[in-house]
Amino acid sequence: MGKTVITGLGAITPVGLTVEEFWRNLTAGKSGAGFLSSFDTSDFPVKIACEVQGFNAADYMDHKLVKRTVRSTQFAIAASRMALDDAGLTIDSANASEVGVVMNTGGGGFADIEDGTRTLLDKGPRGVSPLFIPSTMPNAVSCLVSMVTGAKGPVITSAAACASGNYAFVEAHRLLLLQEATALIPGGTESGTKPLTLAALYRMGALSRRNDDPQLACRPFDRDRDGFVFGEGAVVMVVETEEHARQRGAHIYAEVAGGAITSDAYHITAPEPSGDGAARAMQQALDRAGLQPQEIDCIFAHGTSTELNDVTETRAIKHVFGEHAYQIPVTATKSMLGHMLGAAGAASALAAVLSIRDEIIPPTINLDTPDPECDLDYVPHVARRKPVRAAMINGFGFGGQNAALIIKAYQNDA
Repeated sequence: MGKTVITGLGAITPVGLTVEEFWRNLTAGKSGAGFLSSFDTSDFPVKIACEVQGFNAADYMDHKLVKRTVRSTQFAIAASRMALDDAGLTIDSANASEVGVVMNTGGGGFADIEDGTRTLLDKGPRGVSPLFIPSTMPNAVSCLVSMVTGAKGPVITSAAACASGNYAFVEAHRLLLLQEATALIPGGTESGTKPLTLAALYRMGALSRRNDDPQLACRPFDRDRDGFVFGEGAVVMVVETEEHARQRGAHIYAEVAGGAITSDAYHITAPEPSGDGAARAMQQALDRAGLQPQEIDCIFAHGTSTELNDVTETRAIKHVFGEHAYQIPVTATKSMLGHMLGAAGAASALAAVLSIRDEIIPPTINLDTPDPECDLDYVPHVARRKPVRAAMINGFGFGGQNAALIIKAYQNDA
């Protein structure tokens, strides 16, 4: 069975509008959290988010397309262009049918339905855009990336809630092994800083209420955590068969070793308390990658900073890795990026690739008072220099959807 390899990287995030800016700030422990700017929060219970600042969609697409797309799609198009440029992959008539798109999202343009509803109420049916549904449907992301790039192979959108981002690479890996394509553009994207979305998450008890100091609000595995900070952005990579990448002389960052998806079949929002579903995803990912627990050098945790998730994930890690769990650095990028929902796992996957490249693990910031039930090595406060040969990336979503992805250093067996 052949290998699938990563050859291009792209990112639009709350801590950077390029891959290297993202990585520089992430390893420096810089938070992207701030006071919400997308709407007036004067009478709102949540006033903070990790928003993408300084993004100009017109830098990546023409004015007509800007007008016809929602923000999450614009992020995905921008990050896809970056990844293709980085990979040096040109899509033309000769190879278009062999290049596909797997662009996942938690909800696509679901948050923009609020704006459409306001238009309907204010202006009536004739005020609603005829492109409202095509721009907000979840699969608009993959389809529009396909149209912009010219990719005519498999075009897929999977909405697996907060597990969507890393699952995109599991799905891309499988499609390449099945020879459905020779190259894919997988990733995750999300944007939803709208009043209704934030209000609903607040009412669920999912969001941090630390409005006084946004950068200290998201604190995975800390005893005093009170929820996540909502985030947005997109991360995209180019993944190819090893043969295709080598034939065209591409630079190879890392290898997608394997992954798995499971279900808790337990609750629509809460994780199953024992962590069984999460543990099964991690174990199956190890089995499919052909790796032993001792070969994982770092775990990029789901780490939401919610009361239930962090304890449950810690239990699942211990179940899979046993005593070795205490020897593995575990880090939570959401402490700086916030929870990017459908893009969260993709952002952690990008961080894993760069950890392998640069031999450095980004920190979990704001971990001031560890929860006694969360007693693993979460790389508190500052980045750590350490060779990373294989990393596991966890993503656990509403509905009990679990995804575990393993990325490892590439070795040219030839």
